[in-house]
Amino acid sequence: MRMVVLIFVMVCGVYICSVCLRQYSAHSSERLLKVQVVERPCEAPIVEPSEKPYMHFPKPKTFSRSECACNPVRYFAILSTQRSGSGWFETLLNSHINISSNGEIFSVKVRRSNVSTIVKTLDNIYNLDWLTSASKNECTAAVGLKWMLNQGLMQHHEAIVKYFNTKGVSAIFLFRRNLLRRMISILANSYDQNAKLLNGTHKSHVHSTHEAEILARYKPTLNTTLLIPNLRQVDEMVMKSLEYFKSTRRLILYYEDIIKNETVRHLISCYRHLISCGRKYAPIFSAVLNFVCALSLFRN
Repeated sequence: MRMVVLIFVMVCGVYICSVCLRQYSAHSSERLLKVQVVERPCEAPIVEPSEKPYMHFPKPKTFSRSECACNPVRYFAILSTQRSGSGWFETLLNSHINISSNGEIFSVKVRRSNVSTIVKTLDNIYNLDWLTSASKNECTAAVGLKWMLNQGLMQHHEAIVKYFNTKGVSAIFLFRRNLLRRMISILANSYDQNAKLLNGTHKSHVHSTHEAEILARYKPTLNTTLLIPNLRQVDEMVMKSLEYFKSTRRLILYYEDIIKNETVRHLISCYRHLISCGRKYAPIFSAVLNFVCALSLFRN
């Protein structure tokens, strides 16, 4: 009888222990499942409070920023018109190891077809997920693009201004003071698209003195009937763009001022191979065939 009671007590003890162990294991698993890994948010370096909205910490989907994840990135957009030195200016920026300017992204019409596609494209660029030859490494410190005024920028200016202000994008306006020089450049570039003076190829931007001299041989004839209206139209578009984007953080530059800047001159001397060498212009009267006729329009 005692033996039976002892066996019964032992069985009950084993059963109770197994039940307790199962319950403890279930509670432990539940507690483990609830544990979440929380990443420590990146903090902006010590800067003026007004600068913090323009310092970002993107998390690309296409690669990991690894040890540079907490290095701040600034967003910018170069807003310009064709033949205003924007390609040359962008080359200067991209000569820096940690700056990426991705060119005329919106020259492709489908990317600027509506506000949604524009915003989607900008999101990819500023999240460092837009991979081009200008893309640098995970330690990129500034990223942006070159955007012409006639590439949807003026048409959708309200939505773009809102995006720039919300995302902390700095607008860099780059124009030419001498609009007549710009028109001559447009005519010469248009001519070369068909003539292909450089060994049967067309180049919008030259990178040697020899190439610049070859293209400079062409002297266009200005349409004196449309000259003044065309110059006035460009000037009005520039003024309108500045008015549209006056609420954004912006910097207004002129090509002629940049090439005279001592800092830029020093940079050019260090990176001669990066600079389009057609920057020393001949007198404007020798650049067109009917300069005297064109000049009479300005005198009147």
